[in-house]
Amino acid sequence: MRAGFPDFRLGNVLATSFTATLTERNGDAVERIPTPHRLVDWLAVSGLAVDSCTTAQLDLARELRESIHAAATAAAIQGALPAAAVQVINDRSAQGRAAAILTPEGKRRWRLSSASCVEDALSVIAADAISIIAGERDGKLALCASPTCQAAFFDTSQSRTRKWCDMNTCGNRQKKARFNANQRKNPRAAE
Repeated sequence: MRAGFPDFRLGNVLATSFTATLTERNGDAVERIPTPHRLVDWLAVSGLAVDSCTTAQLDLARELRESIHAAATAAAIQGALPAAAVQVINDRSAQGRAAAILTPEGKRRWRLSSASCVEDALSVIAADAISIIAGERDGKLALCASPTCQAAFFDTSQSRTRKWCDMNTCGNRQKKARFNANQRKNPRAAE
């Protein structure tokens, strides 16, 4: 990984992990793919290694990221999917040349075209987004309860009542804020 950049927030679902390359959307936003090389890094750790990335391809990736976030947010609140977001997701899905392959361990992996271009990787991400937004996978889309985050995430917990996109960041931050507020209300509790 290249030094000087914020860590990636990787999850188990490709499409929502991709939307997490921009965090704290309603606060001090953190862009985790600010350069084409950083997108190459994210794709590599996500199993979609590509040879290179141009600024134009980074723009396509960010457009897809925001479209997935908009559509996932609408799906999470059971609203109408934004037509422009659906169009971008469908276009990116159709433009790539990736194939699903089965590994000897019985897992699905993606094989990109021999040129390993960003468009192929984006098509895999778009296809993943389509499967979760369409409700084809076991789980539900939800929004992080953190007022500054509001990230869309895919809840696969047994009860489907998860509140935070990531317990180690948003969840702990909210718990700490609640604890500190309680300490201010009742300072003797700390003694």
